[in-house]
Amino acid sequence: MAERIVVALGGNALGNSPAEQLLLVKNTAKPIVDLVEKGYEIVIGHGNGPQVGMINLAMEFSAGKVGKTPYMPFPECGAMTQGYIGYHLQQAIQEELRTRGIHKPCVTIVTQVAVDANDPGFQNPTKPVGSFYSREESDRIAEEKGFVFVEDAGRGYRRVVPSPIPKRIVELEAVNCLVASGAIVITVGGGGIPVVESPEGLRGVAAVIDKDRASSLLAQDLKADRLIILTAVDRVCVNFNKPDQRELPSMTLAEAEAYIGQEQFAPGSMLPKVQSCMEFVKNAPAGSTALITSLSRAADALEGKTGTILTK
Repeated sequence: MAERIVVALGGNALGNSPAEQLLLVKNTAKPIVDLVEKGYEIVIGHGNGPQVGMINLAMEFSAGKVGKTPYMPFPECGAMTQGYIGYHLQQAIQEELRTRGIHKPCVTIVTQVAVDANDPGFQNPTKPVGSFYSREESDRIAEEKGFVFVEDAGRGYRRVVPSPIPKRIVELEAVNCLVASGAIVITVGGGGIPVVESPEGLRGVAAVIDKDRASSLLAQDLKADRLIILTAVDRVCVNFNKPDQRELPSMTLAEAEAYIGQEQFAPGSMLPKVQSCMEFVKNAPAGSTALITSLSRAADALEGKTGTILTK
């Protein structure tokens, strides 16, 4: 039976505009199809931070200024990103499959992910979305709109929104059926559309679920053999960007806990990736592993040539 792998695509695999993204995903598709060609069963999750911020800002501008269009709630903006990112990804993957003579369907599912309405994340926004701004620009927008901004890894200031912990993938049964049929499935886009249970049913909330945490939950629920979180670096490092920076080819759960205690991994960056891998390894079947590596080296990482592997 083929190994089942959940792949979480980072923002570096996508673009900051539809035109840029349409070009980038052609390169993204190649290493994904490399894995398919090697016989792996592939399920894909992806982020949407820049995209959901862009759409939300455009919709707010149009509703309040020139366009006079209806107000578009944040969950609906998230659903829009699932649609257009999924469209770009599945089109690029389908074309790469066709070029290699591989006959396999690829499909995107608009996916809701249930969260706890009382999650403390709603009181402490941490998830960066949208574009980077200067300090002056972010202060002006914060005053105008009441948004919260934070400095993001030395690249400027970004709006942050709540990032609750994912609890349940609503469309899991449909995902399972499609994966079992042999399809490449793109799901939990942007971490999933966050919803909470209410007496009237599911209700969307203004938040962005971390895509690595959602992909980890997906991998656990699908009983995947591996979780691969793709990012901008080939391996996780300690003492990152310091003279004594050191790459980590592997980590056990105990070692990862120790590094987290030393604050080696940046919140909003490498920390949720490591924590998501830890959750998968803790709850996955014996022998399952998690990998953190770059998109271009994914196949090499599966062969042990690069990447950081996390085990029990």
